[in-house]
Amino acid sequence: MVLAVADLIIEFLRGIGLSVQERTLTIDTILPGITVDRGGLIIDRAQMTYPGDLLHEAGHLAIMPKAERDGLSVNVGADPGYEMGAIAWSYAAAVHLGLPAEVVFHDAGYKAGASALRENFAEGRYIGVPILQWRGLADAPGSATGYPAMKQWLCE
Repeated sequence: MVLAVADLIIEFLRGIGLSVQERTLTIDTILPGITVDRGGLIIDRAQMTYPGDLLHEAGHLAIMPKAERDGLSVNVGADPGYEMGAIAWSYAAAVHLGLPAEVVFHDAGYKAGASALRENFAEGRYIGVPILQWRGLADAPGSATGYPAMKQWLCE
């Protein structure tokens, strides 16, 4: 199951224009088996524990304009606003892919707050959507074309 989910996510990320390279990682990473290098994702399947983490890290990249995205490496989650945007983006991607919220909001992540995120998103209490709107990626929730639907996946 984990490999099938990872394959689905990787195909999606490449399809929207993000670079995903697979290779052995010999460095410490913030998330097991996943790092960011010059605006692209580097993954080591042997070390990766949660494929939904790919969507979260991709969310950090996706909400940044290309010029900024291309310069991002390693720790891309230092800004709390962008962290919330990555959370919202990753949830929208999971919905788009037909994956349960537990894939991105797994119990080992989010500093023990994953269950609260699952509950809030299930109830339509979305955090992070304003940054998606600001970047032109989504419309406000509640409309026919509103979040979690996305107008586009990558900030230009």
